[in-house]
Amino acid sequence: MSARRVLKENGLSLFFLVILLLSLVGQAFTGVAFFNEEQRAAGLDPVTLGDYVLSSAFAVDVTENWQSEFLQFLLLIAAAVWLVQKGSPESKALDDAGRETDEEQKVAEHSTPESPAWARVRGWRLGVYSHSLTLVMGSIFLGSWLVQSLTGAVAYSEEQMRDLQDPVSWGEYVLLPDFWDRTFQNWQSEFLAVLSMVVLAVFLRERGSPESKPVGSSHAATGVEG
Repeated sequence: MSARRVLKENGLSLFFLVILLLSLVGQAFTGVAFFNEEQRAAGLDPVTLGDYVLSSAFAVDVTENWQSEFLQFLLLIAAAVWLVQKGSPESKALDDAGRETDEEQKVAEHSTPESPAWARVRGWRLGVYSHSLTLVMGSIFLGSWLVQSLTGAVAYSEEQMRDLQDPVSWGEYVLLPDFWDRTFQNWQSEFLAVLSMVVLAVFLRERGSPESKPVGSSHAATGVEG
């Protein structure tokens, strides 16, 4: 397979992978600069970029964003099974709410030769594969949230000791306003983004995008992609 074909067939994922890495690099450089300003203000030595990237301060900032992003998509994926929004391409057709039939889902005896192996058989494998997207998204969300809480506890304790106050345990930290303030700041922004996408796509268009309806589609057209 040629490199050009690989780029064409995987352009969307490669684009977001590249800008993800660039964003992480940008966050690392700006984060260490801000961190070192606080270090100097407290009369402490600055740290290197490498030390900062391996620090709890960097880890908590990264994971608090990651957990909210995966929560956003987890809830959208799960809610869209049963809930619909008239006129939105992010919604199924109004009469299609629910799990749908095996025939519509092309599973077991209704599968095709191109269907994934676990979709062609009944039993636990079909059950797991039928919910594999939410299972993986949910696992990444919970894992990221756990790491946020652990690294947040360390970062918070370091700030406490820098201010000559007592550090806190992980159990104490997850009950503190700092943890929940970080959490709710990210959650509300993600929920706003999903709400905006669901509603604005009813009335607005982007020609050629599968996230939009065709430009000439009625505002009432639901579950239609351009």
